Amino acid sequence: MTDTLGDTDEAQAFELRAGALRLALRPDLGGTIAGLWHHGVPVLRSQEPAQLDRWRKAASFPLVPYSNRIDHGRFNWQGRPCQLALNFEGSPHALHGVGHQSVWQVEASRGPSGPAEVALTLDHRANDGWPFDFQARQLFQLGPASLRAELSVTNTSAQAAPFGLGWHPYFPKRARSRLHVECSGRWELDASKLPTQLVPQPGVDADVAHLDYDHGFEGWAGPARIRDELFALTLRSSLSRLVIYTPQDKDYFCVEPVSHATNAINQPAPSALGLVTLQPGQSHHAWMTLDIRTTH
Repeated sequence: MTDTLGDTDEAQAFELRAGALRLALRPDLGGTIAGLWHHGVPVLRSQEPAQLDRWRKAASFPLVPYSNRIDHGRFNWQGRPCQLALNFEGSPHALHGVGHQSVWQVEASRGPSGPAEVALTLDHRANDGWPFDFQARQLFQLGPASLRAELSVTNTSAQAAPFGLGWHPYFPKRARSRLHVECSGRWELDASKLPTQLVPQPGVDADVAHLDYDHGFEGWAGPARIRDELFALTLRSSLSRLVIYTPQDKDYFCVEPVSHATNAINQPAPSALGLVTLQPGQSHHAWMTLDIRTTH
């Protein structure tokens, strides 16, 4: 069984193959995953990379240097008021960081003699999307039955700065899609999707069609398990928080490992909610794995 990889210049795409799995990336379109297939069947919500024209249609995108929403894009940092560009149409808040709206560079790759892997890098300079310099790096490793992703961010500014990270994968909602997650609590939301209070919730174990979430979950313990008539997926991460998004009118749902609670930067104790302060030169790192098994 061989691993192969290659680039596709006309689509500005990069592909990895291992066994029955094929992973397509778009470094130029937010460092996104365009698709992940098993024998041609989508494991994530997938498009051919040449057809992907917006990050919002991707199979997954990186969350860096923060996850989810920042209240109206405003926060204060060490006495400095900051206003972020509102980067998500229809929302009054800034969302998901800047990594998914930036061009990433292919740093290195290996194969076919070694593991199928590729690293992408982003060098961000302070702007209205994020007012602090940073470098980010993604590493993707594809095996015959698994995908591993690593994400790191390094503070390259001259001052201490806040950072968070995560992933935003989209899963196909099939007739028998079911989600099992163990956790300790769920954030209730206001009308604009900002968290208001943490309430106990020991977990989620239900058919996805019956769920209606756009919520953050604390105390994620153990893997998230996703099963349908085609695949049994096991999602693990070094991170202990999730955002679960199950829009009832869409043919997809999201289970997102994240490092911090939504809008943590505007809370009295952001570090208690997972936001990290990096001194110049310091880094923050996380990993996520998706194990894939067929059920048919």
